[in-house]
Parts: sequence; structure tokens; C-alpha cells
Amino acid sequence: MSQLTFSQIVTLAGLEPDSQPAKVSGGPQVSRVSAIGDATPDALVFAQDEPSLSAALASKAGIILAPHKPVAGNAAEQDPRVLAVPDPRYVFALAAKALAPPCTASIHPSASIHPTATLGARAQIGAQAVVEAGVSLGDDVTLGSGVVLCTGTTLGSRVVVQAGAVLGGAGFGYATHPATGEHVLFPQQGTLVIEDDVEIGANTTIDRGALGETRIGAGTKIDNQVHIGHNCRIGRNVLIAAQVGISGSCTIGDGVVMAGQVGLGDHVTIGPGVILGGASGVFPGKRLEGPGQMFMGVPAEPLKDYLKSIARVRRLK
Repeated sequence: MSQLTFSQIVTLAGLEPDSQPAKVSGGPQVSRVSAIGDATPDALVFAQDEPSLSAALASKAGIILAPHKPVAGNAAEQDPRVLAVPDPRYVFALAAKALAPPCTASIHPSASIHPTATLGARAQIGAQAVVEAGVSLGDDVTLGSGVVLCTGTTLGSRVVVQAGAVLGGAGFGYATHPATGEHVLFPQQGTLVIEDDVEIGANTTIDRGALGETRIGAGTKIDNQVHIGHNCRIGRNVLIAAQVGISGSCTIGDGVVMAGQVGLGDHVTIGPGVILGGASGVFPGKRLEGPGQMFMGVPAEPLKDYLKSIARVRRLK
């Protein structure tokens, strides 16, 4: 889609077509998204608060996404460029996606793709990427430079893997001789499944299952330099920030948010909707539940308890 009208943006946002009939029926068209300061008449911008809305109104932007209740008063209500939506930032992102050029097939000559690998339509594969035997890619998959997809890995559609990520490598699991202490690698012959619309950051590593599978649920977004161990099951629409480490056999529910440098021991269960604050640690075998509840600290505890613990420590000084 090369241009968007008011009507098309309303459709993207899932609003009722008659919510703003005067604007939906006509008005300007935009062909790109922009920061407010760089806006031109062909650009879409968004504003979340009064200062940014005032700046947008003073800009040359073609369409301005604003909150449903404009905080700048009559000036926003009267400006024909303003379209009120429930969440301007989210609708802005939807519009940016709609305006992006369509995917086209592109495989760099230096990429190594095994003849038994299956590539979906419009695959984009960067320089020196490696796709091993039996790997399967869905439609509109993008692999950055240096990505390695090991045997036993399956990617759904619209998956994005940034440069240097390694998916489906052997997990870190050993059996130890009780007398000599010798470590022998436990079989790492399982699979890795990445569902649709997952995005994986640069230099992230996700191990395949030992005997079963590791699975990353649809819509999950994983930042740079994250490690996910073997046999983990990550739910749908999970957010995992940079430098998170997840040990083997962990279960992460739908909609969980994990801030940077969170660490999970093995066999941890995180219930749906839980939020783990930065640098939190969860001991092996523990279970954290409570949709929308935030946990902090090592060992991780509910935020209110963590703050009480901090206050008690400070009183010891």
C-alpha cells in the first residue's frame, strides 16, 4: 500500500466508519510516517500528550493521530488533519506496517541453503546466512546476515530474525558420572518451532529440544542477545528484552513481559500476563502467577514486597 487515507486508517484502527464521518469521507493522503519535526504534507505523525499534539498541529504533517479526547482543545478539534484514535502510537505502528514496501524474494549469493530446506514465498535471506538440512520457512520470512538455522528448525510466516542469531543449536544438558564427575552430553536431537509473526533480535540463541521440542508462540518479540534453553515453551505475544537468560524446560505464559537481564533457572513457570522487572532472578522450579503483577529482585518477589525489603535494608544503615 503506497498511500493511506483517513478512511483506510480508520479501518486499520478497527474504528466504526462513522466515528468521524467528515474526515473519513475525504481529506489528505499520506505515503510515509515521520517524526513530528521532520513532517511534510505526505507524512503521518502521532501525538500522545499535549506538548506533542501542539507540536504536531504546528507542523506540516498531512495527518495527525491524536487521542480520542484531544488535550489541546478546540485547536485540535478544528484542525482537519487530526484523526482521533484510542491509541495513537499503536495505530501509527499499524500504518507504518501498511505503508512498508511489500516483501520480495531476495537471497544473497553468499548464503548457504541446504537443498532439502523448504523456503516459503518471498523469503529474504542475508549475506552468509546458513539454512541447514530439513529446515522449513514460511512465507515472508526475513533472515539477517549471518543467521544460522540448524537442522530441525521450523519457522512460520512473517518471522524476522536479525543478524547473527543462531536457532536450533544443541542445548546445554549433560549427564554426570557419580564417581568420576565426568560430564556426558545428553542427547540433543529434538526440534525448534518458531510460530507466525515472531521477531528475534541480533545474536540471540534459541536451543532445540533435547528429546522433544522448544516452541516460541505466535507474535512473541525477542530482543538482542537473549538465550533460551532447550525444551522451553514460550507463549504468544511475549516480550523479552535484551540479555535475558532462560534455562531449559521453562514455561512462559501468554503476554508475559521480561525486562532486560532477567534470569530464569530451569523448570520455572511464569504465568500469563506476569511482568518481570529488570535483572530479576527466579530460582529453579519456582512458579510465578498473577496477570499484570510485577515481580522484582533476586529471588523475584511481588513489587510491593520487594520495595519493603529495600526499605528494611536501608534502615539498617
